[in-house]
Amino acid sequence: MKKLQQKLQQIFQNQELKKKLIFTATIFFVYRLLSHIPLPAIDVDKLSTLFASSQFLSLLNIFSGGTLSNFSIVAVGISPYITASIILQLAAMVFPALKEMQKDGQAGQEKYNQYTRLLAVPLGVVQSISVLALLNSQGLMQAGHPLLLVVMIMSLIAGSMIVMWFGELLSEYGIGNGISMILFAGIISQFPQAVAQALSVSTSDQWMTNLVFVAVFVLIIALVVFMNEAIRKVQIQYAKRMRGGREMGGQITHLPIRVNVAGVMPIIFAVSLMMAPSFIGRLLISTGKETWINVGQQLSIWFTQTNPIYIITYFTIVFIFTFFSALVFFNAEDISKELKKSGAFVPGIRPGGPTKKYLEFVVTRITLVGALFLGFIAVMPSLAQVFTGVSSLAVGGTSVLIVVSVVLETTKQIESMLVGQNYDQYI
Repeated sequence: MKKLQQKLQQIFQNQELKKKLIFTATIFFVYRLLSHIPLPAIDVDKLSTLFASSQFLSLLNIFSGGTLSNFSIVAVGISPYITASIILQLAAMVFPALKEMQKDGQAGQEKYNQYTRLLAVPLGVVQSISVLALLNSQGLMQAGHPLLLVVMIMSLIAGSMIVMWFGELLSEYGIGNGISMILFAGIISQFPQAVAQALSVSTSDQWMTNLVFVAVFVLIIALVVFMNEAIRKVQIQYAKRMRGGREMGGQITHLPIRVNVAGVMPIIFAVSLMMAPSFIGRLLISTGKETWINVGQQLSIWFTQTNPIYIITYFTIVFIFTFFSALVFFNAEDISKELKKSGAFVPGIRPGGPTKKYLEFVVTRITLVGALFLGFIAVMPSLAQVFTGVSSLAVGGTSVLIVVSVVLETTKQIESMLVGQNYDQYI
């Protein structure tokens, strides 16, 4: 407790860090304020009932910070920007100009970010129309006037762009990565409600079951922390050089490669894909034609969260995309070229092409563990519901993974700023 008090005292003595924390808290407050401003012509009571009856929609509601269940102006949230980022990262593998733009210093990165913002706008339009079509198919829209629909779509797009702007402001003036912090704020805001919902369905004679749930929850947090911090150290040695009669180089260091290179991005991508079958099923049912109703009902049954088809499909998508993301985020070719330029090499491996193949082999091997881990985290709520029969476990491993990852990264940033302050005292 004394160490915690000392750490808090150091944080508030650092004026720059204190300003960043206050700015971050202000953005969180405004974001949560906007999340409680609903759009017109939506039956919020029926919408809340719909979300409460669906485990999958409850999970999406937690990701959105509760903005979907009350259908606020920021209901679409940061999703279009994340989707745009994924699309451009994939496009960079096909178009060399985009890849070079990422490497072209600050100017190139700003141009790349501008493309991401521009792409997020049409994606926001598509997602806004999709959400409104889903609500209309469920009879949750109280009016369908074309002008009102246009206003609702424009409001959702504007809300999404505001959230995107908040994320960029947090990255520049606040603490941590802005997009991750927005997701973090939304998930944390729903934790008390999710815990209260879980407690409300439990009885006094289920104390042993509740105790097991708490123990498993703590173990999952420990596992997430361990996997998030796990790295594979590849030994790197610098060649010896003679300069001015003095021998330089020869140092031995290591290249850290994270086991979970892709982070939580594969799960976010998979969640977006897994929405499609249920959405299509609901639209087919709303057509009123018997053939389409049967197809829609079958899709809805297959992609119920406890159905084996849903669990296997979800796990497979996360598993495959984890490997794909690892190869995108960890560019072995660029790293091998940089090592060769700096006169460094992996002992026993020739520089250039052989080093690239070796690094790809290492990444592929450790990503197998990371992919299995992310797949398990993704389907854990479904498995828990199958084996326990408790349908209120909306706070799943994915939410825990995001929260723990953001807390660890933010803590590291705070620590580095405090260390920098200590160094400044001796200059």
